[in-house]
Amino acid sequence: MDIKQLRKRLAEILFPKDFTCDICGVETFGDNLCPDCKKTVAFNFGTTCPLCGRRTVRPELCLECKEKPPAFKRAVSAIVHQDGGVFLVKKFKDGGAYLKEFFADLLVRKLENFPKFDGIVFVPATKKSVRKRGYNQSLLLAESVGERLGVEVIKDAIEKVAETREQKNLTRAERQSNLASCFKIKNKDAVKDKTLLLVDDVLTTGATAETLCSLLLNAGAKSVYLATVTCVENKIFKEQNASDIKSSQKRRKNRE
Repeated sequence: MDIKQLRKRLAEILFPKDFTCDICGVETFGDNLCPDCKKTVAFNFGTTCPLCGRRTVRPELCLECKEKPPAFKRAVSAIVHQDGGVFLVKKFKDGGAYLKEFFADLLVRKLENFPKFDGIVFVPATKKSVRKRGYNQSLLLAESVGERLGVEVIKDAIEKVAETREQKNLTRAERQSNLASCFKIKNKDAVKDKTLLLVDDVLTTGATAETLCSLLLNAGAKSVYLATVTCVENKIFKEQNASDIKSSQKRRKNRE
């Protein structure tokens, strides 16, 4: 851990967290977000796909889940991955470890109607990555969620043996093949016959979650659920949203 990271850790210990907005820094004295910045965060507590948990137009399975059901049994996310939500996750990864408490509170609300978990697992990081950042944000989040649910975090379930290569130009199958070589099950006995909750910070394409859930199920896990801080919204919802905004702008222009 370098001097910069050490200073951030000391600041976390010495100064209260909920006294300023986590986006703009203005005094709030009790809330993580000021009223203005809260408007930039799209909390994912509306209509979602009952399987992948992404925000949708109607409370039914999204097209992606109909075409290819994921390996996890059900997923939830607390925030849509846009605007203020993107900023918060980036801050969480880059020194704002204390945000684990805020995110864990949101996720526990989303998990209220889920079955009882036998254990919680998380997306592991390489030792090199942990040394560079100072911590694995997914592990911190898993521990905070575990404390609230009274469920053990299984720290030796999965191991990341290689850094993930660039994936943006790969197909879904190529991404999963790429990721499969980066992770391995370290302790099969720890996950066998258990209902597990996999915790991570972001759900984008779902390739990482799909890979890890498949590995856990192949290792004997009974079922795997997924919880992430943010998720990229459902493609159809995003297109509908863009269309609504465009129509609204057109109507406003016509009135003018």
